Amino acid sequence: MKLVVIRHGESVWNKENIFTGWIDVGLSEKGEEEARKAGKLLKEKGFVFDLAYTSVLKRAIDTLDIILKEMELEIPVEQSWRLNERFYGALQGQNKDDIKEKYGEEKFKLWRRSYETRPPAITRDSEMHPGKDEKYKGLKEEEIPLAESLKDTEARVLPYLENEIIPGIKQGKKIIVSAHGNSIRAMVKILENVSGEEIAETEIPMGMPLVYELDENLKVINRYYLE
Repeated sequence: MKLVVIRHGESVWNKENIFTGWIDVGLSEKGEEEARKAGKLLKEKGFVFDLAYTSVLKRAIDTLDIILKEMELEIPVEQSWRLNERFYGALQGQNKDDIKEKYGEEKFKLWRRSYETRPPAITRDSEMHPGKDEKYKGLKEEEIPLAESLKDTEARVLPYLENEIIPGIKQGKKIIVSAHGNSIRAMVKILENVSGEEIAETEIPMGMPLVYELDENLKVINRYYLE
């Protein structure tokens, strides 16, 4: 059994080195090209899919749309906030270099990459609070973050992986997931059973399909990037 996961192509805020989180920005021209390349590569390598999953954020949705168009596939697509990028709290919309200069390298790295440390939180009356966005109107108050660590991100990804994605794999469906750096880190941690320290240092390249080969118990037999 195989599962393919891919981090969205470069977004306009990736290009400008800005913390994005749940802010809904689109792909840059480079990001669109990365998605097209991924779709062509998957088609050349003989991949087909029965079902796709993505977040509710435009950059992941558009990446998936481009891939499926390149592969000439029309398949069901499920969207979930549980696959969103990590919620970066008060850092969202801030330039990463400015944050590093203001707070120092150590704190910057802790906020950006540690497994358990959350960045500074927003308040519930903040304009950035997801509760003000129609996409999240159905969520309970406790489901809407004010800031997330990678550990928090893993906690919201886990039930979706276990209850939605894994059952499809067990049924023999060929699945692709288009998501984000940290929601994919969470999936990698769960699938590969690695430590929080190790996953915090794991890089997830943009626009590059990561292929998992799994046995009947969903144990990872092999994993590799298509290049």
